[in-house]
Amino acid sequence: MKKICIITATRAEYGILAPVIKELRKYESNDFIAELVVTGTHLSEAYGMTVDEIREDGNRIDHSVGIPVNSGTEEDISHNQAIALEAFTELFIEQKYDAIVLLGDRYETLAMAIAAGNTRTPVFHMGGGDTTEGAIDEWIRHSITKISYLHFTSNEESRKRVIQLGEDPKRVLNVGSTSIDNIINTADLDKGKALDSLGLADCIYALCTYHPVTLENNTEDEQIRNLLDAIRAFPKIQFITTKSNADKGGARVNKMLDESENSIDNLHVYASLGARRYLSLMRYAEFVLGNSSSGIIEAPAFQIPTVNIGDRQRGRLQVESIINCGSGKDDIINAIETAISDSHRQKCKSVISPYGDGRAAERIAKIIAETVKDGKMDLKKKFYDVGVDVQG
Repeated sequence: MKKICIITATRAEYGILAPVIKELRKYESNDFIAELVVTGTHLSEAYGMTVDEIREDGNRIDHSVGIPVNSGTEEDISHNQAIALEAFTELFIEQKYDAIVLLGDRYETLAMAIAAGNTRTPVFHMGGGDTTEGAIDEWIRHSITKISYLHFTSNEESRKRVIQLGEDPKRVLNVGSTSIDNIINTADLDKGKALDSLGLADCIYALCTYHPVTLENNTEDEQIRNLLDAIRAFPKIQFITTKSNADKGGARVNKMLDESENSIDNLHVYASLGARRYLSLMRYAEFVLGNSSSGIIEAPAFQIPTVNIGDRQRGRLQVESIINCGSGKDDIINAIETAISDSHRQKCKSVISPYGDGRAAERIAKIIAETVKDGKMDLKKKFYDVGVDVQG
């Protein structure tokens, strides 16, 4: 029996992994099983207890691993990582997986990857090679790459970066982003139903998500105040806002959003919207606002504008529908005015996403199943030199 697991710790992560879980389970048999492990903010009331959304999707949950999700200080983050390292080391020893599937660049994901390395469990990594210069995600992502055996990148530029990090090109595969799969297969609510599910009448609205910029020190208060002031400047637009993740400063961002919701008439704050509702709402939004990767990857595929604030996503592959701006109040207001202009909306209509054709999950699942069933993985990786002359 060959056994792998897919691990999810956050709502956004699950949305990207869900198509892969679905496709992998098509390969389940007496000889192969794909388990789902749920952890992190999925099990936290403060973050919406999104494990319930996974159950509502009909996905079998094989293990739940509780880890702390406090995010007020650097000590909190390190403590969370330490507990995650211990908990997942125990899980991997107990379950003896033939491989684990990890996504992206979160701090707890790095702890899981280290646990896999310590237990000699192969890691299959999705989302390597991307760059986000304003967040600690940058070095976490590349660290997970070096621990991983098999790499699934979302675009060709990212594939080249993973190879540049010394990974064998034969094990670095540009499959596209499963976010595009979701757009094709998941965003099926019409505008009225999506809004009604939130208790909102038909309206003009924007989707907003803002996360702390983790390579900056204690800037979230000022940045959220500027964002809220910008929202006030557009009273005819409703801002449907999802809360921040569990990065350092995330709890503070969420507290400020909660405190402001009652005093700003056009601000509506939710712990989680779920992938289906979130993407359905995105389809009909005037624009996406904030600093989430969804504004870089998903929104352009809908050919709607993105106002991307600050440096958190700097370095990601972008298209012309994305308007980058500073985190000051006037910067955000000016960018929103550009986003809702007729000229920019017309420009968005010609945008083509560089993140794939909507068949990423199908490719990923096939390669994983074949690789695990073959059983010839060798964790003694040879560093792949790209042959670049280094000037000293």
